[in-house]
Amino acid sequence: MTIDFSQYVSCLDTDADHPHREALESSYHEASRVMSPRGLDNYLTGLRAMCTMGKGQDLVLTYAGEMPRVVKEVGEDIVPDIVEALMKLASHTSGTVITLIMASLPLAAGRLGDAEVLRGYLNLLHQLAGKAPRGLRPMMENIDELLSKLTLGGLRRWALWGAQAHQRDLEGQMAYFGLKTESARAVLQKERRGTLFVDNQRRLNFYLRALWGRAFFMRPTSGDYESRQGLRPFIEDFQIHLPDAFDAWHGISGLEVYRAAAAHCAAHMVYTQAPLSAEQLSPAQMRFIALFEDARIEHLAIRDFPGLKKLWLQFFTAAMTPSDDYDERHPMLDLMVRLAQALLDDEYRDGEALIDETAAAFRAELAARPDDNRISWLAGVTFYNQVTERLPLPNLRILEAWPQPYRDDNRYIWTFSENLFTERGIDYLPASQQQVRKYVSAVELANEVDVETAGDDAQEVWVCSTEFFPYEDEGVSYNEMEGKEPVSEPYRYQEWDYQAQLFRPDWATVLERRQGRGDPEQMDEILSKHKPIASRIRHLIDALQPQGIVRRRGYEEGEELDLNAAVRAMIDIRRGVMPDPRINIRITRHLRDLAIVVLMDLSESTNEPIDADDPDSPPLIELTREATGLLAWAIDSIGDAFAVHGFASDGRHDVQYYRFKDFGQRYDDEAKSRIAGMKGGLSTRMGAALRHAGWHLSQQGATKRLVLLITDGEPADIDERDPQYLRHDTKKAVEDLRRLGIHTYCLTLDPDADRYVARIFGENSYSIVDQVQRLPERLPAVFAALTG
Repeated sequence: MTIDFSQYVSCLDTDADHPHREALESSYHEASRVMSPRGLDNYLTGLRAMCTMGKGQDLVLTYAGEMPRVVKEVGEDIVPDIVEALMKLASHTSGTVITLIMASLPLAAGRLGDAEVLRGYLNLLHQLAGKAPRGLRPMMENIDELLSKLTLGGLRRWALWGAQAHQRDLEGQMAYFGLKTESARAVLQKERRGTLFVDNQRRLNFYLRALWGRAFFMRPTSGDYESRQGLRPFIEDFQIHLPDAFDAWHGISGLEVYRAAAAHCAAHMVYTQAPLSAEQLSPAQMRFIALFEDARIEHLAIRDFPGLKKLWLQFFTAAMTPSDDYDERHPMLDLMVRLAQALLDDEYRDGEALIDETAAAFRAELAARPDDNRISWLAGVTFYNQVTERLPLPNLRILEAWPQPYRDDNRYIWTFSENLFTERGIDYLPASQQQVRKYVSAVELANEVDVETAGDDAQEVWVCSTEFFPYEDEGVSYNEMEGKEPVSEPYRYQEWDYQAQLFRPDWATVLERRQGRGDPEQMDEILSKHKPIASRIRHLIDALQPQGIVRRRGYEEGEELDLNAAVRAMIDIRRGVMPDPRINIRITRHLRDLAIVVLMDLSESTNEPIDADDPDSPPLIELTREATGLLAWAIDSIGDAFAVHGFASDGRHDVQYYRFKDFGQRYDDEAKSRIAGMKGGLSTRMGAALRHAGWHLSQQGATKRLVLLITDGEPADIDERDPQYLRHDTKKAVEDLRRLGIHTYCLTLDPDADRYVARIFGENSYSIVDQVQRLPERLPAVFAALTG
């Protein structure tokens, strides 16, 4: 096939008798053997790009000759990524270095073995071009040795260590990346992994083919934390994904780990006839069911190939050997490991009745229905119910810390409905994609609704756009007659997972509700009850009142001339005395531009008496109401924009948010009646409430915005057992609000709050009220200090 190269490579001589023409035709012929028409088009487009970069003819010819070899290793989809990467490098380094990179890409593709991993390698080169440009050339000259000893993750850590250590030492940079220094060799040895996938891929293919007589497609994944998929084996798109390296584990060689992992994944693909349903299951329940499903497919594989039992059983023997991680293992995880060994080994007897009886019952079911994976579903749920009655269920991260490196993450065995989200154990899609709220008329609502008992997980929720009125309504709706306030549309907020170091998208749902009303005169009685405090607050108010325009004398520079000072200066000059140069007046405008949300924690603990030893002691919420009433009166007298909100939670799907007084609403009998009617209950999901309060503040145009949080304890909720999770999420919420220009101040009534409050809100952003009875006195003073 003849092609006109002149339209692609204007920088080369493409005459028929020129050597360049012969080299291009030879490369194109090789490319046509390994690429589709689309791939060839990308190849030729990249050829034109190399020519227009102006980095020399060697780069163009190297690209033409080496790209078919790269495609042969990892596929033609990588071609546009390589072209883009080389063009990015053009602004950072010379054409010679780019040519070296292109020349070494076939080697890198062969050693890394996967297009996605090769993309990570290209990203690393671009990163190094900005941090250590002098190190690229010596690194490319030694890339064969580096890739023969390091995985992509190890190469990344080795290279970035050198870039950081020799950031300003150009000679040291070149020596390090040229492997000429002791530190380069030491870090290389430290990052070196035991057994590389690329060195054993062929023998693993032969191993699986010898067992099941069929080919299995295996791909490496980067076993580095930037690529979380690579931390454990997994099956996706009917391909087995294994980490690009395995270290020896408890005396078991890396090759043995690879054999066990490949055989286990292949057993899933061979013996799984239908997936299991994940509906109505929590991630913890799924983990227990997967434990039995792993045992079922391994039992079937051992039935066909008895030698696999010895291969897999050695991992459980090693896991039960005392070691550092064994001593620190959670009791629930230890119970699961022992059960897994009992399920795999017919001769194992644990001595604990629950484990031995469960293993015996499951083996009986296996003998009767070995190909039915529903026995795993039933056994897993039954064991989950039994064990959670005896032991507390740990955090999901603990359950995921399975000490067997050869077992995959079991994503292959599950099927999810369309509204489920499985990424990293999060079992629901972002809530913004779950539910649609549709506003309809009363006639449509009455005639079309089929499922009157639909739950919160309904895909579409119909809401009547108008109130229902009885026939003899007299202008009063059913809601008003029964005292029920409307519920807002759901607000979705992300939450910070401190262990995974990522946000769980749309994880918490905030619903704005309204509590009942009380007697507004009760708020006026608070001022009478606390007359001395109200008197001191009046002085604070006078000090904080806006003063408008203020003129201050005695400045060398200012907006106006002080005539008296100017006359005195002229007299001094006539007398031959050095005059005072401070003859100007500076004008400043004192205008308060503040918006504040008083956010109250209304959890169940606020219903407890202030003095636990005195049964007649008023509940804490009464004290909170009094302090809030004094503060609302003070802010309203100053004229600042403010809102009084509260919150409580019943799990992440129901964070209840109460708006007792809104921005723009007068502090009148309407607002007072709502504050008088506030009640406590449920739990304290603080991060979601702070984010929602911040959203309300972001709608205000004030230059200074403040959330004043009043709470009696640390964040907690019924669906989160890890006490650190909600603390870290609240800390992240405070940081996010700070980036938006919203300051958060916490006034806590917990005398033991020193353990956590400073880490959440900062050293100067909290106060602890040791004597709860002084809360009404402390709160206005804190406000004055923050907003004065």
